[in-house]
Amino acid sequence: MARIGDRLGIAERDELRRVAHLLADATRAVTLRHFRHPLVAEDKGPAGAGGGRFDPVTVADRESEAAMRAILARERPGDAVLGEEYGASAGESGLTWVLDPIDGTRGFICGTPCWGVLVALADAQGPLFGIIEQPYIRERFEGGFGRARVAGPSGEAALRVRDGQRLAGAVLLTTFPEIGTGPERDAFGAVAGKAALVRYGLDCYGYALLAAGQVDLVIEAGLHPYDVHAPIAVIEAAGGVVSDWQGRPAHGGGRILAAASRALHDEALALLRGCPD
Repeated sequence: MARIGDRLGIAERDELRRVAHLLADATRAVTLRHFRHPLVAEDKGPAGAGGGRFDPVTVADRESEAAMRAILARERPGDAVLGEEYGASAGESGLTWVLDPIDGTRGFICGTPCWGVLVALADAQGPLFGIIEQPYIRERFEGGFGRARVAGPSGEAALRVRDGQRLAGAVLLTTFPEIGTGPERDAFGAVAGKAALVRYGLDCYGYALLAAGQVDLVIEAGLHPYDVHAPIAVIEAAGGVVSDWQGRPAHGGGRILAAASRALHDEALALLRGCPD
């Protein structure tokens, strides 16, 4: 099936990128107004949801998404929107903005800088363009429409995954063991046991580090579409590979395997794909 993104001209792509950066700019201002200030965090999941883990939401999450939706209502009223806090809004263009106003709210309320804001543009086949924005560090990773770059305190640089690592020498990032079922944790452990180094708890920033060539693998489970659209766009633009644990497209969320190369992806996939649903 032909993709809408394939029919977009240079001017249209530039316009969509401009809007995406407007959204990221707006969230930088909103989230920093609340970061490292006293916040009331509500647990938005029912008792036992997500395996009983704390699923917080704050005024910062809601204000961040509201700011992005206000810009889209003005700049792109014909596009659909899917956001974590305010759900889905229909559109007529065939394009959908997929928004996570704060990815890593648990880190946000603890004052750690490894949370981020995710902005993605997608068609029915998946993400076309994405931004991983880290307001506090002031780093912005973007990928898609022929671009793969990071801009931050050290200036601008191209994004490119590092190739050539096999699993025995790989650096693996994840939010495990906090999330996932018992079988999922066991499957993750099979990969982690063969990797050179495993680090935990970086949320969307881990995907940005993979695109930047700092790490080799990110493996997670229990994710939603708004958690993964932007990371998929950024990592694939940087030359990486993203799928679910069966090797299928991952933009629907669930179990995610992101790798710096096809060979490394296949090596990890062989250990994950036997995990029961």
